Amino acid sequence: MNLAEKYAPLANRLSIGQYCPPKCFELAGKEFNFVIDTNEQCGDATLRFIDETTLEWRVKGEEEFKSATYECRKSDDWTYLVTYCMEGEPKENHTWIIDREQELVTFLRCVMGENPYWPYLIDSHWGFGYIKVEGKEHTDRRRHGFTDEVKGTAVKWTYGHELSTVHCYYHTNWYRIGYPKDDVRSKEAEETNNMFREMMKAMPGPDEPCFYVKIKEGMYLVSCTEQNMEKILGDKISFRSDTLCFLDNWNRMYSVGRGYGTSTMNGQEDRRIFVMIGKYASPVEVDEHFFTDPNPYLI
Repeated sequence: MNLAEKYAPLANRLSIGQYCPPKCFELAGKEFNFVIDTNEQCGDATLRFIDETTLEWRVKGEEEFKSATYECRKSDDWTYLVTYCMEGEPKENHTWIIDREQELVTFLRCVMGENPYWPYLIDSHWGFGYIKVEGKEHTDRRRHGFTDEVKGTAVKWTYGHELSTVHCYYHTNWYRIGYPKDDVRSKEAEETNNMFREMMKAMPGPDEPCFYVKIKEGMYLVSCTEQNMEKILGDKISFRSDTLCFLDNWNRMYSVGRGYGTSTMNGQEDRRIFVMIGKYASPVEVDEHFFTDPNPYLI
């Protein structure tokens, strides 16, 4: 029996989640109180991890707790990516970077429907702060924050045995994406890549808005949203303004993350996309024009 031949097609169906690491249950039974004192989402916040799958949360000084099913992954021994979706309206996802090494926290709130012209568009809102520790004053004024240190990087990210993309981080608030040919072996994977390449031909460029947040030395949170794709292609593709955030560990050249958005397909009812992601990095050379071409979406 050839196990690669037997299981590779099954693994391939996992798509962007194929190399996602196992769930992390270390936070079960713990409670975190945060002081978010920088950027939009300021206010006290609390996460109570009831068990391995359920947490209670409140943000911006709210008194009432709400419940959610959460996912947790680690990027190093001390740093956790925690994420969950709100039920009902507005459609909303919360992602937290809990940095126990530095006792800091990042809060990313992604909301769909705030733009009256583009109802599927997802907007990102940020907050940075620290973890309150009982009996200990937090005197360090430093916070996680936006950075330009990622600018100038090109990397191939591998999500599965036949799925990879090339990211070009050419600007403080934008990135570009490409789809390599050399990793594709099956007909199905090649058809998928060809579909994405044809899709990109209908776009002025593969540029999408992106946020880069420094968590610590060698670790960055990268969050990108397919806003231009949604504005130009709309329901011509099934993925609608997906937003992806990745906790990139450059010391180990791997990353954990989540994808959130909406799938519309064949006239069926909208389906929420919420997927956990793992990927590893390979340095790659790209043509210089990927860094120097003008952004077709800016004056």
